Amino acid sequence: MDGPPTHEGEADFQAPGASKPSKTWYKVVGNLDSPPLIVLHGGPGAGHEYMITLVDLYEKHKLPIVLYDQVGCGRSTHFQEKAGDESFWTMDLFIADLDNLVDHLQLRDVGFSVLGQSWGGILAGAYASRRPKGLRKLIIAGGPASMPLYSEGCKYLLSQLPPDVRHVIEECERKGDYESEEFQKASAVFYARHFCKLDPFPEPVQAGFAHLKEDPTAYLTMQGPSEFTIIGSFKDWEPWKEAHNIEVDALLINGDQDEAMDLCIEPWFRSITKVKWVTISNASHMTHWEQRERFNELCGTFLLNGSK
Repeated sequence: MDGPPTHEGEADFQAPGASKPSKTWYKVVGNLDSPPLIVLHGGPGAGHEYMITLVDLYEKHKLPIVLYDQVGCGRSTHFQEKAGDESFWTMDLFIADLDNLVDHLQLRDVGFSVLGQSWGGILAGAYASRRPKGLRKLIIAGGPASMPLYSEGCKYLLSQLPPDVRHVIEECERKGDYESEEFQKASAVFYARHFCKLDPFPEPVQAGFAHLKEDPTAYLTMQGPSEFTIIGSFKDWEPWKEAHNIEVDALLINGDQDEAMDLCIEPWFRSITKVKWVTISNASHMTHWEQRERFNELCGTFLLNGSK
């Protein structure tokens, strides 16, 4: 049996502040004669593979899907020479990357929706706040509206870990020791509770970690050494402050055991005019994997029938 029609390509991209030309790799599932869903992965730097579950929306609803690797990871151009350069790794860089892809695929008139997960949700919200031509709908899945509130939530979740695990994490953070086996093992306890509850992690999720290990430039510069140690350039970001500019219908999704706790999702809900918020039970940050059918049902209904 034949699979869905797919094609891959690269969009030329002049990254602001870069000293070399770059390309953004993408994959289209379906045909772009109707408005697609563009999927924004997390990290930054985790790559598109772990968002492959969204292809279910094409298989069930014939909704075209666009997956892509954001600049700095996967099959797109890497900028390891920009490690630690906070003037390069900015929201404007990633918005320009996305906007360039929209133009390359000629979607302004056809229209498109965006779904961002984790960091991709932050990016999606910031992008929608700028009211790009052609944007129809917005989905933010586990994407914090406020990094200070996200950090506050992580501190609470860390406080609920077993005392011995918590002690290792605290000691390693105090010493700046993020590479040791002890820190990795202790972090894995947090990840198993609040990042991905599936054991083992699905191979596409593992691929995301492989991307971050291969080239952690963007992640280390913007986020930090782990999901709960936020010391990078976006530690003070609060994209909800521009979210009142979002004009399209929006859907917020997180898990009831998500590292992106309600605390950091709620400002989106307060700020976006046309918005619905669903917290999925028995799910952490990889909600689209752990509750795949429910997640895609929510997205499909919202994208095809509206947010009400």
